[in-house]
Amino acid sequence: TGYQGHVIPVIIAILFMSWLEKKLHKAVPEMLDLFVTPLVTVLVTGVLTMTIIGPVFKVVEDYILLGAQTLIGLPFGLGGLLIGFVYAFTVVAGFHHMYNMIEAQMVSQNPPANTWMPVATAANVGQGAAAMAVAFKTKNEKIKSMAFPASLSAFLGITEPAIFGVNLRLYKPFVFGMIGGAVGALFGSLSGLGATAYGVTGIPGLLTIDNIPVYLVLLAISGGIAFALTFFFWHEDPEDNDKYLEEKAANEEKALKEEAEHAPVVISSSAGKIYAPVSGKIVPYTEIPDATFAAGTLGEGVGIEPDTEIILAPYDGTISSVAETKHAIGVTGENDQEVLIHVGIDTVQMNGDGFTSLVKEDDQVKKGQPILRFSKEKIAKAGHSDMVCVLLTNSDDYEDVKIGADAE
Repeated sequence: TGYQGHVIPVIIAILFMSWLEKKLHKAVPEMLDLFVTPLVTVLVTGVLTMTIIGPVFKVVEDYILLGAQTLIGLPFGLGGLLIGFVYAFTVVAGFHHMYNMIEAQMVSQNPPANTWMPVATAANVGQGAAAMAVAFKTKNEKIKSMAFPASLSAFLGITEPAIFGVNLRLYKPFVFGMIGGAVGALFGSLSGLGATAYGVTGIPGLLTIDNIPVYLVLLAISGGIAFALTFFFWHEDPEDNDKYLEEKAANEEKALKEEAEHAPVVISSSAGKIYAPVSGKIVPYTEIPDATFAAGTLGEGVGIEPDTEIILAPYDGTISSVAETKHAIGVTGENDQEVLIHVGIDTVQMNGDGFTSLVKEDDQVKKGQPILRFSKEKIAKAGHSDMVCVLLTNSDDYEDVKIGADAE
C-alpha cells in the first residue's frame, strides 16, 4: 500500500513516535540514550505504522474522503457551498493534501470531470481577495507589504501565506474569505464546472477548466464578495496602525521623561541619591510583604506599589546583573552603590512570563532610562504582589542611609 498523499496515518504515526521517544528518554540510561532511543523509536514506529497504524487509519481516511465526495454531490449545490466554506479550515489543519486523491478519482472518469477543483479555487481566491482588501485598507506598512504578495500567491493557488500571514491573525478577513469562497463554490457546483486535471487552482486553473467564461465568473464572485466584505466591514485595530504606534511611543517617551524628572529620592547616603525607578506609593522595606526583604537581609530600601509597568534606572550607572527570569535587575552606581530592583514578591516562580528586560549585563544606563517592562495583569493572575522592591544591597557600608521621606 502506498501512502502518498495520505495525511491522517502520518499524523497518528508521528504522535505515537513523539510519545515513544519521550518514554525512552526517561527509561534508557543516559550513556546509551543517544544510540538506543533514536534506533528503537524509528524501528518500532516503522513496524507499527506499516502493520497497524497505516492500514487502520487509511481506512478511516478513505471514509472521510468518501464522505467529502458524497458531500460535493449533494443537490442544489449545497455540497459545494459547505466545502467552499470549510475548505480554508482544512488548509489550516493540513488536511487539504488528502483532496488530491478525490481529484485523481474524478479525473480518471471518462470523460474526466474534476468538480472539486472549482470549489477549491473559490475558497482559495476568497482568501486571496480578503488579503488584497487588507493590503488596500491597512495603514500598517508591515501588514501591507505582507498582504499584497500573499494575495497574489493565493490567486495562483497557494493560500498559506494569505491565511497564516494575514487573514487568520486578523480573524474577520479569514471569515469573509470563507464566505466569498462558499458563495463562489455554490455557483461552481450549480453551473457544473469541472476540470480535466488536478494539482492547480486559481488563475492557473484556466489551463484545465472545461468552461473558461463561467470559471471567470466564479473567480469574480468569490473574490468580489470576499474583497467587499473585508474592505467595508473589517476595521483595523488601532494598535496595528503605524501612525497610532508612533504617537503611542512618543507619548510614552514623554510620560517617562516627566516621570523621571519628578521621581523622588527613595534612598540616600553619603554615597549619593537613589531615585524611585517607578511611580507609586512608597513604603519602608520593613513593610514589604516578604520576610527576607522586610528583615533587611538584602539591604535597606523601600517597596513601591507601582502605578506603571516600566522600571527606570534609579541613577547613572552600570547594569551589574539581570536575573534569568527577568524579574530582578542589579545596578551599580557612583561610589560603588549596589541597588537591587526586584519586581513583585515570589515572581521568580513565573519563570520570566510577563517580564521583558530592556538591558543586559554591563550596559551603561542613565537616570530615567527604561530598563525593564512588566505586566501587572500577569503578576496578579499568577497570585503575586506586584510591589517593586528597591534595596541598597551594600547599605551596611554606609552609616548615614536614609529611606523614604527621610531620604529627600
